[in-house]
This record gives sequence, structure tokens and C-alpha cells, in this order.
Amino acid sequence: MRMYFKQRLFSWFDSYDIFDEHGNKIYVVKGQISWGHCLKIFDAYGNEVGTVKERILTFLPKFEVYLGNQYLGCIRKEFTLFNPQYDIDYNGWHIKGNFMEWDYIITNAMGNRVASISKELFHMTDQYVIDVSDSQNPLIALMFVLAIDAEKCSRNN
Repeated sequence: MRMYFKQRLFSWFDSYDIFDEHGNKIYVVKGQISWGHCLKIFDAYGNEVGTVKERILTFLPKFEVYLGNQYLGCIRKEFTLFNPQYDIDYNGWHIKGNFMEWDYIITNAMGNRVASISKELFHMTDQYVIDVSDSQNPLIALMFVLAIDAEKCSRNN
């Protein structure tokens, strides 16, 4: 499954629209006022389906991920010198990025690709293409991409 992640141009808080390969809006992400980033994900019908919430006062960035109200796990940035990497305490997943932090691969505990993320360049706002290998994991992969984007946003402010 392919998803297109597009940040809205004029928004006070983080807000994104997520489209499928046919251009249908499948998720809407809205940032909320909180200490650190708090992103709520809604399906196409306006039902809240997930949350990505930043833990504050940590040495390296950490984000908690919830599917509905159920805690799924935490994504943590690892200390690396060149290529960004994130450890996820969900199903043994791991994320590794390239040097420019534009492309990422999510792998499972066996080292198999779960999703690949590519940043589209030359846009006014952040835009990513997310290719998910398993049709059971698009929302979960999206939440980890949101955490990475929020971490990069915090670092650049």
C-alpha cells in the first residue's frame, strides 16, 4: 500500500493530510496543545484512530504511540553520528535513515522490510511517500513517520 503524507501549508499546529495512491484522503492528523508534540490521527470519517505523543525531558527524543486508546509502544532516537536510527519497542521494529534524513526503512525483528519512507523534495511543506509492505500495518507505519517528522521539527526549531 502506498500513502502520501502532506503537511498543510498554513496551520498553527502540526496538521497533515494522508492520501492513498488514488488521491483519496484516508487520514487527517491534527496537532494539539501540549508539552511536546501531540498528534491525533483521524480516519476519513472523523473517528480518532491513533495518537503520537512526545515524552519530554528525555536525553534523546522519545514518542509514545497509541492505536485508539491502546498503548502500542515507544519510538526512541538512537545516538548515531551520521545515519539516524530509531528503536521501536513494537514487534521488534527498527528504523534506519540515510545521511540526509530524507529516506527511511522500517524493518521487523527478522530484518524484513515493513515500510519505506521517502521525502519528496521541492515542496513548500514536508511531504513523504510511505510504501507499506503489509496491508495490516499502514496506520502503525504512519504513526512512526509522524514521530520522525516531529523529532526533526523539534530539532530544527
